[in-house]
Amino acid sequence: MPSVSLCSIRKGFQERIAKEKREARKAKEKAAIERKKAEGTYLTAAQREKQRIAAAKLAAAGLNKPAPAAISEQVIYANLDRRAKKKLQEQRLKEQQLREQKEKEEAAAKLAKEAETPPPSKEETPESKSPTPAEQEPLDDWELAEEEPEVISEPTKKETKPAPRAVTISSEEKSVAAKSEESEEESSEEESESDEESESEEESSSEDESPKAKITKEEQMELVRQRLAKRRELAESKRSTDNLRAPVICVLGHVDTGKTKMLDTIRRTNVQDGEAGGITQQIGATQVPADAIKERCKQVRDFSPDSVKIPGFLIIDTPGHESFSNLRSRGSSLCDFAILVVDIMHGLEPQTIESLKLLLKRKTPFVIALNKIDRLYGYESNPRKDVYQHLKSQPQNTQLEFKERYEKIVGEFAEQAVNVCLSNQNKDVDEYVSMVPTSAFLGDGIGNLMAYIVATTQKYHAKKLSFCDELDATVMEVKAIPGLGTTIDVILVNGRLRVGDIIVITGTDGAIMTPIRELLMPQPLKELRVKNEYGHYKEIQGAQGVKVLAKGLEKALAGLPLFVAHKEDEIDLLKQEAEAQLSRALMSIKKKPEGVYVQASTLGSLEALLEFLKTQKIPYSNVNIGPVHKKDVQKAAAMLEHKPEFACILAFDVRVERDAQLFADQEKVKIFQADIIYHLEDNFLKYREELRLKARRENEHLAIFPCKLRILPQHVFNARNPIVCGVSVEAGQLKRGTPICVPSKDCIFLGAVASIERNHEEVQLAKAGDEVCIKIENTTGEAPKLYGRHFNHEDALVSRITRDSIDACKTYFRDDLSRADWQLVVELKRLLDIL
Repeated sequence: MPSVSLCSIRKGFQERIAKEKREARKAKEKAAIERKKAEGTYLTAAQREKQRIAAAKLAAAGLNKPAPAAISEQVIYANLDRRAKKKLQEQRLKEQQLREQKEKEEAAAKLAKEAETPPPSKEETPESKSPTPAEQEPLDDWELAEEEPEVISEPTKKETKPAPRAVTISSEEKSVAAKSEESEEESSEEESESDEESESEEESSSEDESPKAKITKEEQMELVRQRLAKRRELAESKRSTDNLRAPVICVLGHVDTGKTKMLDTIRRTNVQDGEAGGITQQIGATQVPADAIKERCKQVRDFSPDSVKIPGFLIIDTPGHESFSNLRSRGSSLCDFAILVVDIMHGLEPQTIESLKLLLKRKTPFVIALNKIDRLYGYESNPRKDVYQHLKSQPQNTQLEFKERYEKIVGEFAEQAVNVCLSNQNKDVDEYVSMVPTSAFLGDGIGNLMAYIVATTQKYHAKKLSFCDELDATVMEVKAIPGLGTTIDVILVNGRLRVGDIIVITGTDGAIMTPIRELLMPQPLKELRVKNEYGHYKEIQGAQGVKVLAKGLEKALAGLPLFVAHKEDEIDLLKQEAEAQLSRALMSIKKKPEGVYVQASTLGSLEALLEFLKTQKIPYSNVNIGPVHKKDVQKAAAMLEHKPEFACILAFDVRVERDAQLFADQEKVKIFQADIIYHLEDNFLKYREELRLKARRENEHLAIFPCKLRILPQHVFNARNPIVCGVSVEAGQLKRGTPICVPSKDCIFLGAVASIERNHEEVQLAKAGDEVCIKIENTTGEAPKLYGRHFNHEDALVSRITRDSIDACKTYFRDDLSRADWQLVVELKRLLDIL
C-alpha cells in the first residue's frame, strides 16, 4: 500500500501552484515599484498618509479647485479587448455629451438668475448651502485627487465580474497628490490584472479539464506517455559532448584479487594531506573528483591535466554489485565502464571468468587491472613513477617473471575468445582489451589505470557520458538510520533530483509515491559511519550517490529504477511502470514445479542467489523480494504434499515477520535466514541431508535390495530351520533382513537373512563376487523348508522384491544401487511377475 495518498499529492501540487502565483504577483508588484521609483512617482504609505492629512486640512479651510469639466482628460485602457474598449469609448462619449448639454443649461439658468437677483452677501456663500452638482465651483487639484478614484471605480462596479479598468489621468495634474493617485491607481490596477490572470488561468484550466473528463483513462494515459516521450526526445536533443558527467565505474573480479584494496588505495588520494579537494565517500559509491585524478596521474607519461573534461569518477564501492547484473530492461546503464581485477599470480579464476562473460554479454567497455605485481620476486615499488618505465628499471629476473606470467594470462584470455595486451602497446582498442599492471597494496600503476580510463571514456564514450536532463536513477539500498528513519541510497546517473520532487519507486506491496524531504551526501573527507555528518542539498545533479529521505520508504525495494512525477497525471503511469519493472523481472526467472521457496532483499541479490542455487543443483519453485510474510509460508507449504525436503524458505538478508514464523512452525515449514549465500546453502544442504537420513530410517524396512545367490554345496552347515550355508553373491547386494525365495521351485519362500559372516566376522552387506555364510530363519509362518528336499545347490536363490520395495528403493535408496543392480531389479520383476 502506498504510504502517501493521492489527496495529499494533489494538495501538494495545488500548494505549489498557489505559491508560484504568489511569487509571480510579488515579483510583478516589485517591478512596478522599481519603475515608479525610477520615474520619481513612488510614494510610501507614510507619504500617502501625510498627503491625505494635508488634503483634509485644505478641504476644512474651504479652498476651491477647478471644475472637472475644465480638465482635459486622457483615457488609458488597461488589458481591454476590442469590444470592451469600443463599448467604453461610446459610453464615455455619451456621458461627455450629456455633461456638456447639462452645463450649457445650468449656465443659461445661472445667467437668468443673476439678472433677476442681487449678488449674495459674504455670509450667504454657496458653500453655506448644500449646492447641487451643477452649482459646485471648480475643484482644486488636491480635491480632484480625493474624488477621482470614485469616478474611476464606477465602471468596475457595473461589471458583474472583474474587468480591466479605465484609468483617467489629467494632462494638467502635476502636483504630488496627482502622482500619489496615479501610483495607488496603478498598484490597484496591477492587483486587478493579476487577479484577472489567475481567474483566466482557472477558467482556462477548467475549460481544459472539461474535455479531459470526457476522454477515457486509457486515452489519458496515452497522452501522458506521448508527453513523456516528447520530454525524453527533447532531453536527448539537448545532449552535448561539451557537458560531460562522471562515468560510473564498477570493479569486478574473483575473491581476494585486490578489488577492495584498490578502492582503498584510490580513496586515500590527498586524504593524508588533508586537502579539501580529495575523495568524497558518497552513499553507495566513491566520488573521485577531477583534481584527485590529476594529482594521481601527474607522473604518467603523455598525460595532460588540462585534457581532463569529466568532473571525476563515480566508483560503485560494493565490488561487483548485484545491481550491475539485474538491469535487464534498462541495459547496463548504471555501469559505464568496468575494471576487471586479475591476480597475476593466479591468472583467470572462476568468478573472474563469470565477470568477463557478464561484461561481454552486456557489451560494457572495461580495462583489466593486472594486480599484485608487488608479489613478483625482487620487485621494488615506486608508486610516484610511470608503471611501464618502472618495470623496465626492475631487475632482469623480475622482468622475466612478469613477462612469463603476462604471456600465460594472455593465453588464458585467448581461451575465452578475448584478445588482450598492455595498454601502452594497444594500437587497436576495438580488437584488443587493454591491461594495466598494478599493485593495489603499494599503489603502483593506479595512476596509469586512472589515466587510461580518463582517456578512453573521453575519446570513445563521450556521447554516452554527455549529461542528459532525463532522469536515470537506481535505488541501491534501503537503510534504517537512527535519527533519520528509513532512507534509500540512490545512484543518480543522469538528470536532477530536487527537494519536494514526487518520487515513485517499487515496494513490496506495490508502488510507493512520496515527496522528497531531504537530499543528503556526506561532507568531504568524512566517513560514512560518522553520525550527523551529512550535507543537506536542495538539488543534486548526476552522476552522484545520494541518500534520499522521504516518508513511507520502509517497504521500498532495492535494485530497481526511481522515477519522478513532474505533473499529477503522471503518477498513475509511473506507478504502473514501477510495478511492471518488478513483475517483468520476477516473470523472467525460470522456476521448477518442485523446489524451495527463495526470498531475498533486492532483485540483484535474488538473482545472485538463484544463480548460485542453479550451480548447486538446488531447484526453486517460487521467488519473492522483501520480508517473509504469512502468504510466503503458505506458498512454501504446498511442497509438503509433493517433496517435504523442499517445504522450506531460503531467506537471504531479509527479516521474518512474527506471524509468518509462528505459522511456519505450525505447518512444519523450515525457514533458513542468513546474510551470506554460502551459509544459507550449507544450512539447507545440512537440513536436506537430515531429512534424507530420517526418511531412509523410516523406510528401511520397506526397501529390499536385489540380489542373486548360488549355494556352495560343500558349505551347507544346517539344512533345516535355520538354514546355514555358504553362498556366492552372483549379482546385486545382500543385506541383513533380505527375504529369500527360490524362483525355480514356484518361488517358494525360505525366510529372511538373519546374519551374514565373512571370515568368521559378522558383516552388514555382501556385494557381487563375495562368498559369505548366511543364516536364513523361517519368517513365513508356515512349515520350514528343507535343503535337499524342497531345493538344492542347483537352484538359484534371489531376494523376494515387491512393488513397494522397488518404489522405496527408487525414492530413498536410488544412489545406493548401481546400474547393474537396477538391471537385476528389471530381471527379477520379470522372474517374479511384478507389475
